Amino acid sequence: MSDSGLLKDSISTIGELIDEGIFKINKNGLSLIAADRAMVAVVDFKLPATVFDEFNVDKEQTIAINMTNLVSVLKRIGPNEKLELNLKDNKLEIVMTNSSKRKFTVPLLDISQEEIPPIDQLEFTAKVKVKADVLKSGIDDAIIVGDSIVLEAASNRFSMKATGDISSAELTLEKGNEALLDLNVTGIVKSRYPLEYLKKMIKASKLASETNLRWSKDYPMRMDFITVDKVSMGFILAPRVSEE
Repeated sequence: MSDSGLLKDSISTIGELIDEGIFKINKNGLSLIAADRAMVAVVDFKLPATVFDEFNVDKEQTIAINMTNLVSVLKRIGPNEKLELNLKDNKLEIVMTNSSKRKFTVPLLDISQEEIPPIDQLEFTAKVKVKADVLKSGIDDAIIVGDSIVLEAASNRFSMKATGDISSAELTLEKGNEALLDLNVTGIVKSRYPLEYLKKMIKASKLASETNLRWSKDYPMRMDFITVDKVSMGFILAPRVSEE
């Protein structure tokens, strides 16, 4: 692939949450669904075959990889370097080519797929589309004052608020604001989520300019970063049940 930064940024973000992952490879591309060890968050990742200059897969298969190891290798990709991935002798061979040719081999793991919560069955009452950089700014603000954030959607606004012992931070987008791209909610829906995880998930804003947020009261939230024909990075995050 020529656009090697796409894979580098995707895997780096996944590696923030998951230390081992099982990728599915078929004619459609690469995909991964994995939960963190605490079962607080789930990653739902798809990289279509169309982003590769060449994509040759004889049969559907799965490969298990230590994500920390893979991230360390992919961080060695230089600007404008082409990336080649080959499966050989139960190892993943990673070749980086520019003025020179460098090769790494990453061993595959022998692990089984852990049971993943049925994320496709989740139903949400609030749906918001917001510019990714604005969402990142709101999360970065919240981290300064607290360890959790409350998402709230009403018919005319979307807000994020964090409160600490002495300080608070709030981001509000009224309907009509250019950063609030879509808002679909009945009544007022709010729920609290841990910033420790959101801080890691929002790093996927490198991949897409827009973010879809879906949640319900005291219910898992889904956050999606989607670039048409390039990458789909989704996260499901368990709520921190509010005492309010």
